[in-house]
Amino acid sequence: MTAALTIRTLGEVAYAPAVAAMQRFTTERNADTADEIWLLEHPPVFTLGTNAANEHVLDAGSVPVVQTDRGGQVTWHGPGQLVVYLLLDLKRLKLSVKSLVHGMEAAVIAMLHDYGIEARCEAGAPGVYVDGDKIASLGVRVKRGRCYHGLAVNVSNDPDAFSGINPCGYQGLKTLRISDLADPADTAEVATKLLPHLLRELQLEGAEVTNSQSEWQPV
Repeated sequence: MTAALTIRTLGEVAYAPAVAAMQRFTTERNADTADEIWLLEHPPVFTLGTNAANEHVLDAGSVPVVQTDRGGQVTWHGPGQLVVYLLLDLKRLKLSVKSLVHGMEAAVIAMLHDYGIEARCEAGAPGVYVDGDKIASLGVRVKRGRCYHGLAVNVSNDPDAFSGINPCGYQGLKTLRISDLADPADTAEVATKLLPHLLRELQLEGAEVTNSQSEWQPV
């Protein structure tokens, strides 16, 4: 049977409602539920993963700090950053968590190559890096073989956005954006370039795809 996939382009979405919607979707889905990919941006927010230490928030200022249920440490989301949430049945796709993480990283690296940017993974530090500086982060949660959360790619966000934290729990880790290295791009363009690589790497290349583009509504 051909896999089904819904790709939702949702615009700007507040962080907490998006997480609540992902949790609800994952809890309520069944063996026949189509997988979904959500493409969006968030208003500025610092998020703390399940392994996060509060001391890595150095100066949040007016930016909200939210505890969440993905893996990993502390990161920033906000305008100019592409967020990709993957709501996938890993058992049905025959994907291990390790393969999921590798697939996300490989897709981002391939997309950056399309921009002429040479990127790589770093051993023991999930995400994608350019000369040691982080350009994309990832964190997932898996329940009963189904995942949610996903990845974030810095496109044209505020260059000082991460200055209030130790990104991903690493003191002195520098972050950079696609716009630092290539012609200015917006998140919509980056999403268009990234999706084919994601579908290939996550065993979804032959899926029957439905595209949905609208302002945020709880899913």
